[in-house]
Amino acid sequence: MQEQYCPEKIEPAAQARWQEYRLFNAEDFSTKPKYYCLSMFPYPSGKLHMGHVRNYTIGDVLSRYRLLNGFNVMQPMGWDAFGLPAENAAMKHQVAPAQWTYDNIAYMKKQLQSLGFAIDWEREVATCTPEYYRWEQWLFVRLFQKGIIYKKNGTVNWDPVDQTVLANEQVVDGRGWRSGAIVEKREIPMYYFKITDYAEELLNGLDTLEHWPEQVKTMQRNWIGKSRGMQVRFALAEGSKAGLMGEYADFVQVYTTRPDTLMGATYVAVAAEHPLATAAATDNAQLQQFIAECKAGSVAEADMATMEKKGMPTGRFAINPLNGDVLPVWVANYVLWGYGDGAVMAVPAHDERDFEFATKYQLPIKQVIASTQAADEFNTRAWQQWYGSKEQTQCVNSGELDGLDFHAAFERVGEILQAKNAGAPKTQYRLRDWGISRQRYWGCPIPIIHCDDCGDVTVPETQLPVVLPENVVPDGAGSPLSKMPEFYETSCPCCGKPARRETDTMDTFVESSWYAVRYASPQCDTAMVDKDAANYWMNADQYIGGIEHAILHLLYARFFTKLMRDEGLLSVDEPFARLLTQGMVVCETYYREGANGSKEWIAPQDVDLQRDDKGRPLAATLKADGKPVCIGGIEKMSKSKNNGVDPQELIDRYGADTARLFMMFAAPPEQSLEWSDAGVDGAHRFLRRLWRTVYDYLQQGASVTAFAGSQDGLSSELKALRLKLHSTIAKVTDDYGRRQQFNTAIAAVMELLNQYDRTDCRSEQGRAVAQEVLESVLRLLWPIVPHVCETLWNELSGQQTLWDAAWPHVDEAALVQDEITLMVQVNGKLRGQITVAADISNDEVQAMALAEPTVQRFVDGKTPKKVIVVPKRLVNIVV
Repeated sequence: MQEQYCPEKIEPAAQARWQEYRLFNAEDFSTKPKYYCLSMFPYPSGKLHMGHVRNYTIGDVLSRYRLLNGFNVMQPMGWDAFGLPAENAAMKHQVAPAQWTYDNIAYMKKQLQSLGFAIDWEREVATCTPEYYRWEQWLFVRLFQKGIIYKKNGTVNWDPVDQTVLANEQVVDGRGWRSGAIVEKREIPMYYFKITDYAEELLNGLDTLEHWPEQVKTMQRNWIGKSRGMQVRFALAEGSKAGLMGEYADFVQVYTTRPDTLMGATYVAVAAEHPLATAAATDNAQLQQFIAECKAGSVAEADMATMEKKGMPTGRFAINPLNGDVLPVWVANYVLWGYGDGAVMAVPAHDERDFEFATKYQLPIKQVIASTQAADEFNTRAWQQWYGSKEQTQCVNSGELDGLDFHAAFERVGEILQAKNAGAPKTQYRLRDWGISRQRYWGCPIPIIHCDDCGDVTVPETQLPVVLPENVVPDGAGSPLSKMPEFYETSCPCCGKPARRETDTMDTFVESSWYAVRYASPQCDTAMVDKDAANYWMNADQYIGGIEHAILHLLYARFFTKLMRDEGLLSVDEPFARLLTQGMVVCETYYREGANGSKEWIAPQDVDLQRDDKGRPLAATLKADGKPVCIGGIEKMSKSKNNGVDPQELIDRYGADTARLFMMFAAPPEQSLEWSDAGVDGAHRFLRRLWRTVYDYLQQGASVTAFAGSQDGLSSELKALRLKLHSTIAKVTDDYGRRQQFNTAIAAVMELLNQYDRTDCRSEQGRAVAQEVLESVLRLLWPIVPHVCETLWNELSGQQTLWDAAWPHVDEAALVQDEITLMVQVNGKLRGQITVAADISNDEVQAMALAEPTVQRFVDGKTPKKVIVVPKRLVNIVV
């Protein structure tokens, strides 16, 4: 055995051995219990970052732990390969997105392999390949034909220069993030998944996910947003119906969750796109201008909450169905046409937004809710006081509703409205149908053909996939597909006449919504999934990924699982049985301010940092010139802040096992991990120590058979070591399996090695116990640092395949203590300790404690007032 730990030699050798044995290739339909461990697949951006390393190491630890416990483990990997970033990179580098993406996949795959992850690479998928998205198109066709997917106009942010739809975060100060053009709010035809049909099931399903973080489930519940309220129709006053048709000529309809405040409505607000607003603006240039301004604004709810509330009266009026009040109808920029009915009833006395608007435009404010817990001292600046708990309020100034609490008023208002045919109770959801159309090139083509005679026709199954041309370099001015006759010119499958292929592509969330199922049968070319394989592997036993995906990705994945179930493709209702949301990797930031106030971010490795005696940063200087730099605080590693650490540099310098150990030891998985060069050095030192410990043991002689059987003849010191060993096995098993807290598992093994170092193991029995300890340590640490453990196992046992040794089992006999050590306190302060038989009585314990010489000095001949014995822990003598 070589004396020095050399990861650059042992890690490639271990990886080659795993590949030779095909250790990580999962077997479909094995008689072993299955364990499907899935980490959210990466976007192939070019190289791994430390967030990737942490995420995939967590999954690898869990997978290897189950492998040692006899499970049929599947840990697959793939690439979330479509998306706008590839288009932007392609334009920047003047290459096709396909080439950029495939090159990145090759490099990142090599990095993942260098980290020794237990990945079944035979199941690898990339969402940009026709073999993958063919089946996405196949499902689209089936769902479109069933009406689960439909087409309608949707309001979007439109960049008139780039000729594309922008996400809300791509609109900066009203302008396109890339072109700088003023963004328009435009209605365009889009395709939608009818996810609202599954809203109730998606909501109720959260109650079955026992092993999901409550935070994630709460976020999803809020996003689905089930509410019980009232649909209310405000009849239009005479003279207010001109230019309106259908139901819009008779009333303005709103939805409210607080019908008990209906008597307090003092105006009605409608969206700029509402037919009433359009009709009112026909001969009102000022109103037309305001409506245009509203349409140009953001469609994001978050922006609506913070933007200045603006409005303009339409000159039309609606009638409150409860009290007959004639209310003015306003156009307001905070009302969205795409949400609900595009209209709201405004109760300024009991709603912050309405209060702000009414105060600005001097509209009436009428109190109709009062507290039952305090004197009625309502004023317009204290409106919030009267809109708190539904259980502590009552109606006032509301006629026959006066004195009723929320629940009674809700029911009574419902009865009145139904009797007048002016409304009814209704349950609705905040969730909206999922618009998937994107006016971008690098995505899955939507399999629709537009025919002048036949309308929108689905592409026949025999013509799938609709293949995306890959040798294309976008120029940023709209989708290249709309300029490629060779792509969009086709014939109608129904009538055979010339037709046009849809040039929009799908939202990339579609690809990531079903990849977990595809891993069960990635090579299947006759169906979206092999049903038997899907039912064997699904649902995934463990899913791992960032909290930033808690809502949309996870919600869509749950939705797709139900869609595929309803199509007969699999039997489960939920995709992921257990969810772990790992924390971010964060690091210090440093910068200097430029002349124009901009910040030049400086890499932490280029900075010398001074700390106080408590380790807090005092000042920082740039190594290159010794001049001060500003300390920017701890933030998520990112290119923009120049505070990232290249995983490849870490691997090249220390080895993959050091990177893995540091990531698992520095913080619990769900918490943020603060990068520390000292922590990395410490992890590497521990691995060198582990290597040296096994080396020193073998230098004392050949390895022996690990201790087994009765320990009656063992010394007390060796019994104590075995007690520590088997209590450590029990703890680490629980840490890996139930708690998923790997830092405490590592700490427990470190404590075991500390006791091993203090124990004399030179005797024949001592060597056997030492062999047992070291073999167990290597198996306990193999999930985290597999390369070094694999190599040391070969040296220690002469066997190459550590995984055949299985997980160590707890010897219950070793946990039975003949003797225990008790701390002895005098007046609450530690003054000594005694070693006693495990079955000793309390009276005997008291006598031995009082007889202990060091304790007697502090008792000083006094008669104890009380002696308290805490069994198996301590004795406290009170004098």
